Amino acid sequence: MVKIEGKSVFGGIAIGPIGILKKKDKQVTRNRIEDVEAELKRYAQASEETGRQFEQLYNRAVSEVGEANAAIFRVHQLMLSDVDYVDSIENMIRTQHINAEYAAAMTSDNFSTLFESMEDDYMRARAADVKDVTNRLIQVLTGQSESLLLENQPMILMAEDLAPSETVQLDKSKILAFVTRYGSANSHTAILARTMNIPAVIGADFPEDCDGKLAVVDGFEGCLYIDPDADFLYQMEKRRQDELKKKELLQTLKGKEDVTLSGRHIKLYANVGNVSDVMAALENDASGIGLFRSEFLYLEKDHYPTEEEQFHVYKTVAETMAGKKVIMRTLDIGADKQINYFDMAPEENPAMGYRAIRICLDRTELFKTQLRALYRASAYGNISIMYPMITSLEEIWQIKKISSEVRQELKASGIPVGDTEEGIMIETPAAAVISDLLAKEVDFFSIGTNDLSQYTLAIDRQNPKLDAFFDPHHPAILRLIQMTIENGHKEGIWVGICGELGADLQLTEKFIEMGIDELSVSPSMVLAVRQKIREIQ
Repeated sequence: MVKIEGKSVFGGIAIGPIGILKKKDKQVTRNRIEDVEAELKRYAQASEETGRQFEQLYNRAVSEVGEANAAIFRVHQLMLSDVDYVDSIENMIRTQHINAEYAAAMTSDNFSTLFESMEDDYMRARAADVKDVTNRLIQVLTGQSESLLLENQPMILMAEDLAPSETVQLDKSKILAFVTRYGSANSHTAILARTMNIPAVIGADFPEDCDGKLAVVDGFEGCLYIDPDADFLYQMEKRRQDELKKKELLQTLKGKEDVTLSGRHIKLYANVGNVSDVMAALENDASGIGLFRSEFLYLEKDHYPTEEEQFHVYKTVAETMAGKKVIMRTLDIGADKQINYFDMAPEENPAMGYRAIRICLDRTELFKTQLRALYRASAYGNISIMYPMITSLEEIWQIKKISSEVRQELKASGIPVGDTEEGIMIETPAAAVISDLLAKEVDFFSIGTNDLSQYTLAIDRQNPKLDAFFDPHHPAILRLIQMTIENGHKEGIWVGICGELGADLQLTEKFIEMGIDELSVSPSMVLAVRQKIREIQ
């Protein structure tokens, strides 16, 4: 038996044959071109088609791993149209009279070499993005269809790493676990594993000759075992069965109250990304929806969704939840999640740029259209509205002015409007620090711990070199959460958490001690959090 240690990114035990990811060989031959203009036109058409494919991959990724994690495909679209990248390919075609495929491959090699030679880890990681973009461009130019060539049986999938376009296209029913040589705790592989609820290990230097061999992945310890002996296999199978029994036991919690042993009730809601996720929330017995990401309506279309299109979706969700609370977050996109028809320029630091409420307050007609749809839908269910990326009182005052105008216009037209709670997300240190002032203006707070952690610690969570420095339990983050809860309660409003920390079972008791009123987690985590709540005094 061979033991290989790596780093765990998602727990669990998987037993099965190894399948090393096989990709089609994309060898490109050099051909002389006589009609340069025709070749340039062929390249431009292929580039346009490649961009459309990345758009499709983005939309699929949004539904599978969420819009923030799907943003890499927006980066790929930008890279595809990068002036230096395009100029290099076109210049080679013109000056060397070579075919577009070869010019793209040479450009990819040159750019990748430059990126890999840089000292900055983030820039070095861009080499993989250049290769991924170029591979897809070459596929379009050559008329090849991409195939990851997986076997027809469930397997432990192993690879050097997985590009975003590959993770989205995988047949998820065939994957027992992920093992990769590279990647970070926030890599696309890790995100997909957490979404699929399967074991995953990164940083495992597995041998090339293990394809097809029996293996065990221990996602709890971050270990891979190849050719396990009978005794060890028996022990791991027993652990796997124990884990399955735990999951089955969680099902018995359906219909039970989210209440501590001392009688404290906690609202346990689900985060959803689209209408199909609503059914997952109901299947896992969530008491409501604590975060409905409305931006998927915009991301899935090639035009601004109309008021009627939005109203239909919001009304369907409200009616499906049958009186349970549905908290709709207004449009939350930014320069890192570009939508072509929004015509937003790329930014050097998009996380702190033109995004979320800033777009809405700048493009008020866009904002009003969404608010009209939300207020109309509120007559059909228990809808609340939540505004993201708030940093000041002035923003809330502007929101109130616009929302008041919209409600008055609807009522003047005889259109029924429900009673809606209106709250804000606390996801910037600025909002947390002045939460005592903000609490006087809204009905509730929902703490977005993903961005709050990133902004507070000044750490890009997508940068693998910073994994060792990122501490989601950092005292500064916990103090800001505590401050927000206390300030909210002083003004008589409820406070919840809708970020990843809401599902962190190590912090559930701490949050309850702080006085948290609501936790909103992914649908698959609802029952596990319920079990934890019911064990706390």
